[in-house]
Amino acid sequence: MPTFHASHVTSSPKKPRVIRRAAAVASALLLGAGPAPAASAATPGPGTPYAEQLSGYWTAAPMAAALPGDTGSPASAAADGPRPGEFVPASRSFDGMPQAGTFFWTDADGAGRTCSGSVVRSRGHDLVLSAGHCLAGSAGASVRRHLGFVPQYHDGLTPFGIFPVKDDGVYVSQEYYDRGEHAGAAYDFGFAVTEPNRHGQRLQDAVGAVELLTGSGYAHAPVRMIGYPAGAQKPLECLSWTTRWASDDPADPGTFERIACDAFVGGTSGGPMLVPFPGGWAVIGVIGGYHTGGNTPQVSYSAYFGSATRALYEAATTGAPPPGPTS
Repeated sequence: MPTFHASHVTSSPKKPRVIRRAAAVASALLLGAGPAPAASAATPGPGTPYAEQLSGYWTAAPMAAALPGDTGSPASAAADGPRPGEFVPASRSFDGMPQAGTFFWTDADGAGRTCSGSVVRSRGHDLVLSAGHCLAGSAGASVRRHLGFVPQYHDGLTPFGIFPVKDDGVYVSQEYYDRGEHAGAAYDFGFAVTEPNRHGQRLQDAVGAVELLTGSGYAHAPVRMIGYPAGAQKPLECLSWTTRWASDDPADPGTFERIACDAFVGGTSGGPMLVPFPGGWAVIGVIGGYHTGGNTPQVSYSAYFGSATRALYEAATTGAPPPGPTS
């Protein structure tokens, strides 16, 4: 059996009866309020000037106008959609959950861009997980381009504020930089280290967090997938299951998690694939990987979360120098 790791930090597709019981648990959580944000013993301090700037920049209109950040074109025309007769669970819009949200930033031309993400438990109470192809362009310290994370964004609202991403706070695997978006599809995951919001709150203290699971295998049920379609006023969620997908496209090599869920379009990249976990949820994948998450709205993919994901998480949580482009 694969090794199973959760991101608890100290100081520092299908088995029918199992699926039915787990689905009942997940449905109850999905329809309920979900876990409450973790309380913080620390008193928030003043927010950073950059958090104030972002709060003034990302008002309702520019957030609604932001384009998908996942703009890469497919490396090939290899089909990756539903199989003949395959059941594709429906998605629904909702007001979101505190531990999931969306990144906003501006590209080199000044246009707003967006991708999805989720807050994962960390030492610093400041870490967001997303797709590598969403974050790779923001590596380094020179230009942040209004990059911030908005948990539970919906209807133009920022209920917990905006959390800037730190300079040198983007962690994407060196293999992804070196191999590129398609040849490196198996490494299409990344982390962003955030600064406090304008009220001085750390991200995890404000909204709670989900656990990061690595080495847990490809088949999971039930799986709750959440993503933010660009231009939509609310996120989507869908209850489905993941299976193992061995790439049939030499341009995007690797083995991935595959999930059928309808209507997941541009902007949902980086959105979490969640499974029930004691006290809440755990993340076992993010929309990305094979064909940067899939060429159709009905089927999505994730890079497998294994030792490379765990190593990148450890680097991000210990403050190691982040990887970066070599040229």
